[in-house]
Amino acid sequence: MSFRRLLLGVAMACLSILLIGCGAGSTNSSEGTESTNSGGKKKLIVGTDATYAPMEFMDEKGNIVGIDINIVNAIAEAAGFEVEYKNYGWEPLFPAVDNGEVDFAVSSITITDERKQSFDFSDPYFIANQLILVPEDSDVESFSDLADKRVSVQINTTGHLVVADLLGKTSSKIVATETMPLAITEMINGNADASVGDNAVIIDYKTNNPNVKLKTVEDDSFEKEYYGLMVKKGNQEILDLLNEGIQKIKSNGKLKEITGFDVE
Repeated sequence: MSFRRLLLGVAMACLSILLIGCGAGSTNSSEGTESTNSGGKKKLIVGTDATYAPMEFMDEKGNIVGIDINIVNAIAEAAGFEVEYKNYGWEPLFPAVDNGEVDFAVSSITITDERKQSFDFSDPYFIANQLILVPEDSDVESFSDLADKRVSVQINTTGHLVVADLLGKTSSKIVATETMPLAITEMINGNADASVGDNAVIIDYKTNNPNVKLKTVEDDSFEKEYYGLMVKKGNQEILDLLNEGIQKIKSNGKLKEITGFDVE
């Protein structure tokens, strides 16, 4: 072995040791972007659609905030992990969970039998129901009154599903938009006669826009919906961690403190 080769060998050995040392500080999961910080806590990447105030939205500083976010923060603290939020939007959120770009998703996602075929869900952490929003002078008094109306919804939400059941899946009277604020805007601009969405979002919009003359219509035919945290199918490790946190904040009263009601 020449002296030059000897120096090269020593340099390569040092580089290998350095690379091994760098890798020891984090653990990447094949099921997502899970990592471990210097304090030993897991850090999970959480996807969301931050257009759904008051559940998840961007504040004036660009931070993702809201009721859902407060709940996940409480779950993380209770179960001993950290979170980092990423705003994906509603439609891209589902493939992001499926292909492991994020460890789980929170976005007022109703647990449905259809979604459970493709994803796993945590235990329920929030109860909601659909609500109708119409102009103050509208003659709509019940859900069935929408049978001959144009109705705006956020695409592929449970609001979209219930309206599709009433009007037909391919009805041209359904105005499906990417976000709930856009759906409401379509109604205000006269492109739809009513909007249908989750009650918390509809009530929040009406409360924060008192100059827009609107009213809400409740209907007993709307069933209760249960929100869950959405996990890649088969990722039992993340699911167990989330359920551990949910059970703890249910038991210690933190979940009720955030939502104002019990969730069984």
